[in-house]
Amino acid sequence: MPDRLRLGVIFGGRSTEHEVSVVSAQHVIAAADRKRFEVVPIGVTKSGVWLSAAETKAALDLPEPPFKKTLRGGEGQARGPAAIQRGIEALSAVDVVFPLVHGTHGEDGTLQGLLELLDIPYVGCGVAASAIGMDKALMKAAFIADGLPVGQHTIVHLHDWERDPGAGARLIEARLPYPCFVKPANGGSSVGVSKVRNREELLDAIQVASECDTKVLVEEALSGREVECAVLGNHDPEASPVGEVRYRREFYDYEAKYLDPATEVIAPTDLPADVVRRVQDLSLRAFQAIDGKGLSRVDFFLKSDGSLIIEEINTIPGFTPASMYPRLWEAAGVSYSELVTRLVNLALERHREKRIA
Repeated sequence: MPDRLRLGVIFGGRSTEHEVSVVSAQHVIAAADRKRFEVVPIGVTKSGVWLSAAETKAALDLPEPPFKKTLRGGEGQARGPAAIQRGIEALSAVDVVFPLVHGTHGEDGTLQGLLELLDIPYVGCGVAASAIGMDKALMKAAFIADGLPVGQHTIVHLHDWERDPGAGARLIEARLPYPCFVKPANGGSSVGVSKVRNREELLDAIQVASECDTKVLVEEALSGREVECAVLGNHDPEASPVGEVRYRREFYDYEAKYLDPATEVIAPTDLPADVVRRVQDLSLRAFQAIDGKGLSRVDFFLKSDGSLIIEEINTIPGFTPASMYPRLWEAAGVSYSELVTRLVNLALERHREKRIA
């Protein structure tokens, strides 16, 4: 069928969320409408090697358990600029791209910048929105500037921290009570995140977070129901029904997200209609505050007094059928396969508009 669009699905990458990305991509590849799309899988190994479609398929066929699958192949291939050139060659064979590289080097605007340079339409947020959405410090600054509710927090720059960790700790303690959370400003899937209750744990947690990023976010520990809302669209985005995550671990860490069978993803959840409307309204405002396009998932704490705090926005949310984003749209009557098609249509729409401009 020569009239089919060649849909490149890019996944894997060098981030700590490599395995999550692989699982998301497997499902998108399987669900894409074959009457409309010829799917071209493009894998990126943990070392940054771009694989050919054949190498990608071979890597996917390796018998590894879910959420432990790592892309292998491309041994002996060059890294750095030569690896990017290999990626450009792979991208030359596609009409539109669905990027599913979670975290750094994919969700942070870098991959989007490459696709912009190549003039290839792609699903999701643009360069600026992706960068802001990935960097929790910039994200919160954008939300504050738009009058959106965020929790108390402070930013630690590793260069300053290393000069005098004691002074840095005292400054944090003057701004935030214990317990608090420490996390990399750029990161995802709760990798590098710690809950701390005293000075000693704070020092250790900043060391852990600094292994992922040179900028660290320290924020107040919030309690309440953790609810999420999916956003879909470009100029007139829509908000989905509202979902909720329930877990038994102390906080929603990597284990709780992907490995603990006791974790529940409820889509939709049982909230009063007025709370749902407030979550949806704030989700759309958060999406527009970063100039979002295509898709995002917005996460909240619903406190016991009924107030809402925006925790973060995710510009490339998890995309397995069990993930919150597709499940919320399924609850709204949009099937997984239809969701993929709608996102590609939005990507093509945005690309056409940019060309006209």
